[in-house]
Amino acid sequence: MKTNVGGIDKVLRIVAGLVLLGLTLSGVIGAWGWIGVVPLATGLIGNCPLYSILGMNTCPMKSAS
Repeated sequence: MKTNVGGIDKVLRIVAGLVLLGLTLSGVIGAWGWIGVVPLATGLIGNCPLYSILGMNTCPMKSAS
């Protein structure tokens, strides 16, 4: 599995996932907040299946040297 989620993208996904899960667990938002598991997982793993389908990549390119 190739990494296709870059640094800032990873941080934003992890933060968004944790915020959604925290709001769900505290009862502020309903059960739909469990969707926060998806950005949290993709941020921690570093791979987004949707990015692969769309041919996107937010990782910095590695130099050829």
